Amino acid sequence: MKFLLIALLLVFTVSCAQEKKPILGDTPFQKELNAEYKDATTSPLKKKDREHFEGLVFFAFDSAFVVTASIERTPDSKWFKMKTTTDRLSQERVYGILNFELKGTAYQLELYQGQELMTKEGFEDYLFLPFLDNTNGDSTYGGGRYIDLSIPEGDTLIVDFNTAYNPYCAYNEKYSCPIVPRRNYLDTDVTAGVKKFHKSEE
Repeated sequence: MKFLLIALLLVFTVSCAQEKKPILGDTPFQKELNAEYKDATTSPLKKKDREHFEGLVFFAFDSAFVVTASIERTPDSKWFKMKTTTDRLSQERVYGILNFELKGTAYQLELYQGQELMTKEGFEDYLFLPFLDNTNGDSTYGGGRYIDLSIPEGDTLIVDFNTAYNPYCAYNEKYSCPIVPRRNYLDTDVTAGVKKFHKSEE
């Protein structure tokens, strides 16, 4: 009887060890995002997608997509209503214009600040960088991707396109996601960050 209990305990222990798989990812950003999406309390995934979720698919980290951008601040910019994937309108303003080079070519992107997020603890310095590029609809989500940034002390900002992620509505249509303004289109292939997500069959 004692032997049987020990055997059952060993089987249970091995089973639990097999079920608890390590979080996948080659960088801290990738591991953090995969952990968030695997956790039912923080994941935007539908239940059927989360049940089979092993990790998001990322481009390999590429230092060429880590750029230093100069900021032209726009302190007099007006608040405007940014369209989203639902009827909701997000109150935003252009915090500044980013100027940078990507693989030898100069680009500009508008950097946004949300009126509602400014009042939330921990998001007072949050800046939102949505962008489109030539991979959208092919290897990446058709609606473009986002990068999270913070207000810098100086007039430059490190932009790491390896941390580009999909809007939540790429995984679940119940979410309301800001639509990337067309002016934030980069006429190049940004092969960095999160790739397109393939949902489970209904």
